[in-house]
Amino acid sequence: MQDQHGRRIEYLRISVTDRCNFRCRYCMPLEGLPWLPKQDILRYEEITAIVRELAPLGLRRLRITGGEPTIRPDLAELVAQLRAVPGIEDIALSTNGVRLPELAPALAAAGLDRVNISADSLRPERVVEIARRDLGFDLVRAASAAESAGLAPIKINVVVMRGINDDEVGDFAALTREHPWHVRFIELMPVGELRELTWDHVVPSAEILARLAAQGPLEPFAGPARGNGPAVYHRYAGAPGSVGVITPMTHTYCERCNRVRLTADGRLRTCLFGDHEVLLRDALRRGEPLAPLFAKALAEKPLAHELLQMRVGGLKALSQVGG
Repeated sequence: MQDQHGRRIEYLRISVTDRCNFRCRYCMPLEGLPWLPKQDILRYEEITAIVRELAPLGLRRLRITGGEPTIRPDLAELVAQLRAVPGIEDIALSTNGVRLPELAPALAAAGLDRVNISADSLRPERVVEIARRDLGFDLVRAASAAESAGLAPIKINVVVMRGINDDEVGDFAALTREHPWHVRFIELMPVGELRELTWDHVVPSAEILARLAAQGPLEPFAGPARGNGPAVYHRYAGAPGSVGVITPMTHTYCERCNRVRLTADGRLRTCLFGDHEVLLRDALRRGEPLAPLFAKALAEKPLAHELLQMRVGGLKALSQVGG
């Protein structure tokens, strides 16, 4: 599991659905997208079979994504299947958190290690405005449910948008003084057909950190355990949690990329914003070995994405690949 540029690939993000119960302004069009046909979507057993073939090659860490993964029925069954694969050390879930209060105990019992919760506002009316759905989402309730179930570390992802939610940076940071939660502020990525959010809405990480420092001195923090991503962390003195920034627009981190993505319809995508994919589904269903396809995919993995040039590899929305 090493690509043509010598990067060790040990992390697979697995999209289990392209559908979502939200329509967040930066992630999916209000009217939705043409959904994948059911017969094209990988069954849980097929996802597990792919992971079982990758694990002996060095795959160690998994993240279940969507769309919104918790709207796919019986998600805990997939977690249990993946947990049983020898060599897999870490299984995480990215979710909007709406269903965490009901699902967290079963997911933890099945073997899920931790969760990332996407939350772009602490104000109920603004949650509805950004998500364009009113599902009664309460971040503190969702994160507390995950914490009670033993899913840790808990990371909270906030896409910062100028003039939309950037005035809440301090409110999110305040959560880390009270809870062992890790809030990561993500620079907005204008993608595909969602270009009404432009560079004018991007808040650079340096500005975010300056706002955070205005609330009190920050100290470097190595970051929560079992992390796979590119966040740079800090914390307030004595705080049980931390704040971090993820900088896809102002400081790319492609040289450290350790991941590939499996789409819900069985395509191995080697770069979030690249156009290179290798279809695994059909070979899997024919009973053919996947190792040659893995090798081909990694041999063609690009050195860097082209998001800054507004080339996004054919994506219409981030929801298609789970970010």
